Order: sequence, then C-alpha cells, then structure tokens
Amino acid sequence: MNATGDFISTLNITDLATGWTESQAVLGKAQIKVLEALKVIQNRLPFRLKGIDPDNGSEFINWQLLEYCLTQKIKFTRGRPGKKNDNPYIEEKNWTHVRKIVGYDRLDTIDELEILNNLYADSLRLYMNFFQPVMRLSEKKRIAGQLKRKYDVPKTPYQRLLKSRSI
Repeated sequence: MNATGDFISTLNITDLATGWTESQAVLGKAQIKVLEALKVIQNRLPFRLKGIDPDNGSEFINWQLLEYCLTQKIKFTRGRPGKKNDNPYIEEKNWTHVRKIVGYDRLDTIDELEILNNLYADSLRLYMNFFQPVMRLSEKKRIAGQLKRKYDVPKTPYQRLLKSRSI
C-alpha cells in the first residue's frame, strides 16, 4: 500500500441532542478544504450550528477554522491531546455512516469524491436522519459491581429534532 498523495477523508458533524449527522468528503486534508466542507455541511443542517469539538488534527486545530468560528459565533472546543475517544459520538458515526457504507479502501479520485458527496448529501443523509432509529442511553447505574444501562425508546434524529423544537 502506498500512503503518498492525497486521499479522500470524510468530515462528520453530529448533533449530540438529536443524533442528526451530516457528512462531506474531502480530497486531502488541507485546512481550506476542511473549512469549505464545514460550510457545505453548515448549509445543510436543519438548525444553526452552535459549536464544534473537533479532534486534534492540524486540519481542524488551526487559525483559519478558529477565525471562522469566531466570526460565525460558533463555540470552538477541542479534545484532550492523546485521548482518542474524547468524541465517541463521532467515532460511532464514522463506523455507521462511513466505514459500514464505504469501507476501508483508499479512495483518491475526483470521480470517487463526487460520488461520495452525492451519496452523503442525498440518499444516505435522508436514510440515516429520517428513517434509521437510534437508541440513546438514558441512565447508567452500578449495582452489585455490574453496570446496568437503560435506554430510551428508539427514535430517528428527525423525530428527536421535532420533539426538541416543540419544547
């Protein structure tokens, strides 16, 4: 396997309250491309983007993205250095929305980028956000040395979004 050159990565945004997820494929990890992908996602969201908590890659932790967040009034926080699982919601969506669908093969052409972005903006986006219910952990207790978890009723991100707007 050759690791040289640019390859396609996926930028994921997941709303913690509803589970709503948007994705955008990016060829390379240039800061400007990641910022452009964030803007595309921001325009597709059915609500205002209030904050981001990216991982510690240089494509995310940079002055350009920070300046954009400041001008857009988007709260900008970051994960702790060396803590890979600081963003478990995103790690879960990287599995369910990217790896299970796209796989692990290296994609690196403009045609593949366009196909992925069409999938992310249309069919996959609609399926995952409107038709795929998600269980959310509502309670966690330790009883006699065992961890007991309770989950709420499975709902789609769209159903959660409707409920949050009616409150």
